[in-house]
Amino acid sequence: MLTRKQILECADIPTEIVKVPEWGGEVLVKGLTGAERDWLEMSVYTEKNSDTKTNMKNFRAKLASLSICDEKKERLFTEKDIEVLSGKSAIALQRVFDVAQKLSGLTPEDADALVKN
Repeated sequence: MLTRKQILECADIPTEIVKVPEWGGEVLVKGLTGAERDWLEMSVYTEKNSDTKTNMKNFRAKLASLSICDEKKERLFTEKDIEVLSGKSAIALQRVFDVAQKLSGLTPEDADALVKN
């Protein structure tokens, strides 16, 4: 059985280099931490007068901002960059999104569940 120490010390966030020709090179994309995934999922909900609605605005840019990182797995973008990232090429964002989705265990069913809930 794994010990607490072994679990906390293991490097369990995968990365992958993604070619993004639209941006003229490559980016390093990492999987999400539990906290980042929770933030992403909660960010799609808006509540007004006890009425909860799903808002998928800038979803790809949100995931890209959480996932594009440097060699130390430090994010290159913050939440403040989401609006600017959303103005980048949809094809480029989709390339990053697809890999980040895979590395984070986000399935198309998860996205459907967000919309339905």
